[in-house]
Amino acid sequence: MDRFPNAADVDFHSPLDLTKAAAAVLDAEGRISGWGLSAQRLLGHPAEDVLGRPASLLLATDPGPRPSSLCTAHRPRSTVLDLACRDGRTLRAAVNFSPLVSRGTAATVVVAAELEALRCWEAQLALLQGLATESSVGLTIFDTDMRVVWGNVSTDLELAGVAQYVGRPAADLFPEGEFISRHHPPDEDQIMEHVLTTGEPIMGMHYRGRAPADPVREHVWSCSYHRLVDARGEPLGLFEESLDITDRYRAQERLSLLVRAGKRIGASLDVRRTAAELADVAVPQLADEVLVDLPPAVIEGRQPPTGSAPGHSLLRMHGRTPEEFRTSPVSYPPSSPQAMSLATSRPVVDAAPPGSTGEPVPAGRRSSLFVPLLARDAVLGLATFRRSSNPDPFGPEEQTLAVELTERAAVGIDNARRYTSQHAAALVLQRSLLPQRLPEQSAVDVAYRYLPADSRVGVGGDWFDLIPLSGARVGLTVGDVVGHGVHAAATMGRLRATVRTLALLDLDPAELLTRLDGLVAQDSEPHADDGLGDEALGVTCLYAIYDPVSGRCVWASAGHPPPIVADASGSVALSALAPGPPLGLGSLPYENVELSLSNGSVVAFFTDGVVEDRRTDIDSGIDRLAHVLTWQRCPLEELCDRALSTLPPGPQADDATLLLVRTRRLGAGQVADLELPPDPAMVARARTDTERQLETWGLSDLAFTAELVVSELVTNSIRYATGPVLLRLIRDRSLLCEVSDNAHTAPHLRRARRDDEGGRGLFLVAQMSQRWGTRYTGSGKTIWAELAIP
Repeated sequence: MDRFPNAADVDFHSPLDLTKAAAAVLDAEGRISGWGLSAQRLLGHPAEDVLGRPASLLLATDPGPRPSSLCTAHRPRSTVLDLACRDGRTLRAAVNFSPLVSRGTAATVVVAAELEALRCWEAQLALLQGLATESSVGLTIFDTDMRVVWGNVSTDLELAGVAQYVGRPAADLFPEGEFISRHHPPDEDQIMEHVLTTGEPIMGMHYRGRAPADPVREHVWSCSYHRLVDARGEPLGLFEESLDITDRYRAQERLSLLVRAGKRIGASLDVRRTAAELADVAVPQLADEVLVDLPPAVIEGRQPPTGSAPGHSLLRMHGRTPEEFRTSPVSYPPSSPQAMSLATSRPVVDAAPPGSTGEPVPAGRRSSLFVPLLARDAVLGLATFRRSSNPDPFGPEEQTLAVELTERAAVGIDNARRYTSQHAAALVLQRSLLPQRLPEQSAVDVAYRYLPADSRVGVGGDWFDLIPLSGARVGLTVGDVVGHGVHAAATMGRLRATVRTLALLDLDPAELLTRLDGLVAQDSEPHADDGLGDEALGVTCLYAIYDPVSGRCVWASAGHPPPIVADASGSVALSALAPGPPLGLGSLPYENVELSLSNGSVVAFFTDGVVEDRRTDIDSGIDRLAHVLTWQRCPLEELCDRALSTLPPGPQADDATLLLVRTRRLGAGQVADLELPPDPAMVARARTDTERQLETWGLSDLAFTAELVVSELVTNSIRYATGPVLLRLIRDRSLLCEVSDNAHTAPHLRRARRDDEGGRGLFLVAQMSQRWGTRYTGSGKTIWAELAIP
């Protein structure tokens, strides 16, 4: 199969060439005395209609100079004329008038071609001119014996003059070069022979070598080979395209090396293996050998020494496995490049073999790069990169790459050193699993406090979270894993992530706790090897959902103290419903509690560490917290401080977590509801009302997108539901579009085929909105979409 099926349409002959152009002959008076078949094809006039008639009759407009005057000229003339075709068309043509020496019945030969075709031909010539003189792509032509015939300006610059290579074989251009692409024969003669024999082009081969114009620096080219054939299809030779991709190739190599380093270096949390991983990644792409020298304190997991002389008391590590691992002492004099690198915390290049360190100089070593191992502003040791086969010294980009690799290794070594402290690791784990900051939303104001237990007890498993939900609602959760230590912190992290995931499914609190209970029950099966079974028992959790549109708050508890509510007047109420069983027992169902909260109510979510200690019972602690909430008009931060100030002095026996929220209601002007009968004609009304409402809110810029989203959601509900459809628009931090119906089947995003008549609505909604989803209600479902407000 022809690789370029349209190649036959490419013709570099001029449209005014006599083999292609329309030709005619005029006598001295400008009458047509000769009419070729090409002229008949171009204009449509047969010879019998034009012979003997003035040529001016073929003109569609007045050209200025008459053809008769052009015929009497003594030199060739060119002009652009509008010619009349037989079918009534006007053809704009380039016309050449060439006078004959012997004037008789044939005084002038006229050659014409379509002007647009001539301009295209001239553009092709300009392209060839640019490829030959201005292109950065090197073009070289070889004959059938694979000897150099010609090269463009780019090739001439690379070869420092292509003329000296004309007639010489291709191997003479870069005698030490090599192909580094292995998907074709690596020998250039074999590649060229393959292209000449089969006519199949070979493209994108990477070639590495040193150009005669720049023999010091190694370059990489992307080379392609194509066969050249004559008009009969016989091979004339072949041409090579070459593009210098040195910088791009090296950047890709560096990126590839960094990707491998990210996957391999530091994954083991072992000092010895991290040092070996650095050597495995850097050899042989960056260096032929990598050595790592560390102080004994770092190898043993202690803090690295400070203030000692650089280069003293280091140990060189050998071996990759615990069985092979051994160390040998090394020491660098103050004047050595190694000591200079350690003292300045900067990489140092030594292009010549060092003679001052007392080390034996390996045969053939050409360049060394010394990079300090730095982590958290501490020098952990020294990495040495050595080259023997590559004559090039370490350049600036390679030094940067070596520094990045060494930084990764230093972090891995430092992490391995710090891993020996379980308590510190557990505390960092717990801190990282708790929210660093709560997300912005409009439903509630939030303040929180977390007090860890006494360090002698160990970190605990308290957690809290605020989760933005659809419809401007928020999910609020607080929980506690009984026990202390790394297992409690790890269990807390898993449960907090699971609650967040289940909350984003828009489950009601009781359903969420039921699912969480099943997951905890699976994890609580005893494991004799790791002792995690007891940690999963005694997990409590409370989850609540607050809706700022209706002021409705629904919560459910799994063994956790219920929230305390203080309304806007300051009166405090406790829940009359006892909490359900702790998670993991799977015995009793969970029940929802529904409250209607006024604007400005304060709700306190807390763990038992806030209300319980060894000296007082939990009821006394709840009374203390309820009394603090009578000051609910105070700022939430002040209320948090007041609540924690009531805790008994002394070390905390358990973590204490307090989450205070002040409810807010969305104003009537921020919510618009529209009930629609299940009639397809109502879709237009939904779009119209949406446009009006957005204009009222000053969001006309969102009208087109919002109308499209509303149209798709309403159409979907009317098509599949049987009762009325409710459209709700909410102006919050974003524009919320909700469509509710009585169907319980959730729509699914799918990829529609070309011949499908539907199935693209949700795809459009997903593309137009920031987020979208479905939540179930007691009477059906609600499909929602969230649009960013510009």
